[in-house]
Amino acid sequence: MKRGDFFKGVIQWEMTTKDLSLEGKLPVFYYDNTAMTAIYTASTDMVRRLLPMPDMYPVEIVKGRALAAFTAFEYRATDIDPYNEFSISFPITFRRKNIPGLTVLGMMARRYFTAYVWQLPVTTERARRGGVDMYGYPKFLADIVFSHEESKLVCTLSAGGQNILTIKGKKLKTSPEKVNRFKTFSVKDGVPLAANVYMNPLEFGKSMSRSAAQLTLGDHDIAAQLRGLGLSDKPLFFQYMPMMEAILYGPRNLMDD
Repeated sequence: MKRGDFFKGVIQWEMTTKDLSLEGKLPVFYYDNTAMTAIYTASTDMVRRLLPMPDMYPVEIVKGRALAAFTAFEYRATDIDPYNEFSISFPITFRRKNIPGLTVLGMMARRYFTAYVWQLPVTTERARRGGVDMYGYPKFLADIVFSHEESKLVCTLSAGGQNILTIKGKKLKTSPEKVNRFKTFSVKDGVPLAANVYMNPLEFGKSMSRSAAQLTLGDHDIAAQLRGLGLSDKPLFFQYMPMMEAILYGPRNLMDD
């Protein structure tokens, strides 16, 4: 698939908030981006406490150990202007329990992942407001800075003068990858919503090496909550996408799922 072909055949609609103060298009196109994701294990019981609904079941790699995904995004060209974003999410199944190990393997084989978005800081007010008002995403303004350290990509997340976390990932050898689908769950006004994100990794690398990524927690309250999850010292899985395209579709009620 050539660059740009990913967006062909997808119709966009003009959207405006009720007070006419925010305009945009749905779905949102992300044309030029970099992302990296490190997945760690965490206590299933502790993750469950952070999920807003009992119908959300943490995906486990083994019984008692769930997954926590940390993803840093650098969006250089989008329909809502450039911005950076950091996602802390928990892979889940909704309204059905999952099988430790087998469910996550099935997700990887199908390239279809479902997750509850727990924290989603961004660097611009436009991105924050759109995500909060329309999707119910837990977005807040933060400093999200990317840098390069020898053969590693580094992302530092902080807010209010306090460091939340720093993640370092190896710049892996890459090749084109098939489109990945992510179904995100959020809650707005007590109502669960779902939204699809499709990613087209033009350059993609993955590793199960325990040294592929390094997560360091800071002194912010979010970091303290993460420490309470009993995160593994090393990552279970890491992926690196120095060049990718993405489409974020509009939110919908789960009744319409």
